[in-house]
Amino acid sequence: MGHKARLDIDGAIGIITNDNPDKHNAFDDDMDARLFEILDELADTPTVRAIIWRGEGKSWSSGRDVGSIGVAKTELTHHELMARGHRGIQKLWEIEAPVIVAFHGWAIGGSFQRALLCDIRIAAEGSRFMLPELGHGVIPDTGGMAVLYEMCGPGLVSDMVLTGRRLEAEEALTHGIVSRIVPPDRLDDVALEMAEKIASSPTVAVKLARRVISHLSRPALRASMDDELIYQTFLNRSDDYAEFRAALEEGRQPRYRGS
Repeated sequence: MGHKARLDIDGAIGIITNDNPDKHNAFDDDMDARLFEILDELADTPTVRAIIWRGEGKSWSSGRDVGSIGVAKTELTHHELMARGHRGIQKLWEIEAPVIVAFHGWAIGGSFQRALLCDIRIAAEGSRFMLPELGHGVIPDTGGMAVLYEMCGPGLVSDMVLTGRRLEAEEALTHGIVSRIVPPDRLDDVALEMAEKIASSPTVAVKLARRVISHLSRPALRASMDDELIYQTFLNRSDDYAEFRAALEEGRQPRYRGS
C-alpha cells in the first residue's frame, strides 16, 4: 500500500491525505514517519499558503493501529518514542500555512489530538470523536487535553477522557471543536473553498493573525505536552499499569492501588 499517507500540492494549496482505508486510517510507525516527512516538506515549501488534511475511506483516522503497538523493531525507550512523536507532530508549528482538517467518520485518540493542534477543523455530518486512552490503561498524550480544555473547559474534556464517551459532530460544533458541519458530499469542496480563501489573502496578514492566536494558546499547550511526556512514561512503569495488563491477560478483575 506504500506509505499510507500522501501529499499533493496544487499551486498554493497542499493536501495531506490519510491513505490507509482498510484500517480506517489508523496510524502505525511507518505512517507516522511519512506524516512527519510531509510536515517537513510543507515547512520547507513557502509557496504553499493553505493546507487541507483529509482522509480516504470511511474515517478520517481511527487513531493508533493496535496491531502495530509493541511490534516496532526499535531500541528506543518508551520515553524516547513519545518524545519522537511529540517532535514529529510539533512540526505543524513550523509550517507558515494554516492547516484545515476535514473530518469524516471517526477521529479517535492520538489522531484526533493531532487534528486539535491544527488551525481549523470542519466535519462531515455523522463524524464522531473519542479519546479512549484510559480504557487502554494510559492517558491521552498528544496535547489534546490542553486544546479541549481551552475550547470547552474542564467539564467536557473530563467526561471525554475519564469515561471515553463518544462525541457527535453536532455537539462538537457547539463547543467549537469543529467550526462547520457540512454534508459528506460537500466536505472536500468546502475545505478547498476555505483553503482558497486563505491562500488568496495577503500572506503576511495570515501569518501575523496566526501568530497572535498561537501566542495566546501555545505556551500552555507546550507545558501540557511536557507533562504528558513525563506522566505517560511514569504510568507505563506503574504498578497499576502492570496490574491492568496482567488482569487483561488472565481474564480477571484488576485490583488497583493507585500507584
